[in-house]
Amino acid sequence: MQAAGLGSAALLMPAPYTFGFAGPVAPELKLSLAQWSLHRALGAGQLKAIDFPRTALSAYGIQAVEYVNQFYMEYANDLTFWKDLRRETDDLGVTNVLIMVDNEGLLGDPDAGKRQEAVDNHMKWVEAAYELGCHAIRVNAFGRGTREQLRENLSDGLGRLAEKATPYEINVLVENHGLHSSDGRFMADLIRGVGHPGLGTLPDFGNWCLAVEWGSTQGGTCSDNYGPENGLADFLPLAMGVSAKSYDFDAAGNETLLPYQALLQQVKDAGYQGYIGIEYEGNRLGEPEGIRATKALLERLWPQLD
Repeated sequence: MQAAGLGSAALLMPAPYTFGFAGPVAPELKLSLAQWSLHRALGAGQLKAIDFPRTALSAYGIQAVEYVNQFYMEYANDLTFWKDLRRETDDLGVTNVLIMVDNEGLLGDPDAGKRQEAVDNHMKWVEAAYELGCHAIRVNAFGRGTREQLRENLSDGLGRLAEKATPYEINVLVENHGLHSSDGRFMADLIRGVGHPGLGTLPDFGNWCLAVEWGSTQGGTCSDNYGPENGLADFLPLAMGVSAKSYDFDAAGNETLLPYQALLQQVKDAGYQGYIGIEYEGNRLGEPEGIRATKALLERLWPQLD
């Protein structure tokens, strides 16, 4: 599919395309399931990637899904596969929310040629997301160099990708994934500086460690933690997605490593209207138990919030 085939109306459509803030009306809780919550089952062959949407609905009662590109690499350029999957999810009544994209090059690479290659590599997932009816892809804001070099190169790479994704009505969302990408103020200022309405954020509750790549705070051992509440304060004004990361739970069903009620209060206060993605990443509970515990916690806390 070529961008030109989408017609002039799509080219003129402003972004963000399917998401907005609702102002004073209290938002309802809309849950989606992030595929990474089942990465062990997928990696072990216990679950097929093609069956993920059906499993989200039948096993967990969740009617919206967020895909991870790592599980579909063989279908990356197969538009027929994505069209067929869209028909299946439509039949199921499952909404396709976004595709999380990893390992397609550094959008902040200091080499201009490699940076453009990374932009081009991401475009096949933009096309897949379009065919699925998603509103976004999630990307990583990685690169090399000083902060000023990162600011310049990431601004270029992210801006180019957002512009190329515009005809497809697909937003480009930056997730906090460690190092400079978990510096909420730095990334928010950078995105505002780019100034493209289709470029936004996907704040993750748990990935605010500045000391390591991917930014996991699991285990509470991070030596330089930006802090989830600080990070959400920076990212939520630009958010077109939210990832409700969870690690472990106590006997009462409360998450033990993250201030869940405070974080959800921030999300609700922001008037956020999109899906909140369940992303269980713990080790003690099995994946099904962790997903169900996260869902139960979100459903219990949300109505209690001011």
